[in-house]
Amino acid sequence: MKKLLEINHCRKSFGGLEVLKDLNISVEESQVLSIIGPSGSGKSTLLRCATLLETMDGGDLIYDGLYAARDQGGKAVYASPQELHRVRNMFGLVFQNFNLFPHYSVLKNIMEAPMLVQKRGRKEVEEEARSLLEQMGLADRADAYPYQLSGGQQQRVSIARALAMKPKILFFDEPTSALDPELTWEILRVIRMLAEEKMTMVIVTHEMAFAREVSDWVVFMNDGIIVEQGDPREVIDHPTQERTIQFLRKMSGD
Repeated sequence: MKKLLEINHCRKSFGGLEVLKDLNISVEESQVLSIIGPSGSGKSTLLRCATLLETMDGGDLIYDGLYAARDQGGKAVYASPQELHRVRNMFGLVFQNFNLFPHYSVLKNIMEAPMLVQKRGRKEVEEEARSLLEQMGLADRADAYPYQLSGGQQQRVSIARALAMKPKILFFDEPTSALDPELTWEILRVIRMLAEEKMTMVIVTHEMAFAREVSDWVVFMNDGIIVEQGDPREVIDHPTQERTIQFLRKMSGD
């Protein structure tokens, strides 16, 4: 299987606090990777480094064979702006708080980036945007504005917006944490559908049952390191590390 993402020896500090400590992760085409762990373990920082929202202090960041950052003498040296532009076109990111433009309609939120960033034609982009809205069960909300939608509907629009860029890999940072429990299932259903369509995804999540069901691989992080990783049924149902056992016990309320 082709590797779409490789992160090698990733290190990141804020001030004197080391948040990521020599992390290694790879994601293959069509794979769903879930990252679990307690708050403050470095999960979101890892996602921000992977999506170029933060710069790594050291390590390699490689998308489909293209180096976004290369470790040189223990320091991450980033590629040229042109190459980073190519890398950014390879992934999409869905935030926990939707990040939609409030003054744009749903349709315009989805169409804006493909037209501006990828310079694609309006007719083609609009057709695809309406098709994505239909896929998300929101065909009738194209002309609505974000404030007129529920949290679950806004998150589905943000997923459609990410997909409109035709990414090779999609990142989710706690996609259900800002939602009421009854709306959570809407988003999990969409992610499940994308997994069935063989979309490559990296998901930071607190939904353990969902991670077990939809993931091909699970990584448990704590204090900036990977404590345990493997098949979700092994890691979640039969963890071997004490820290993983404690975390999962806490999550299940035992």
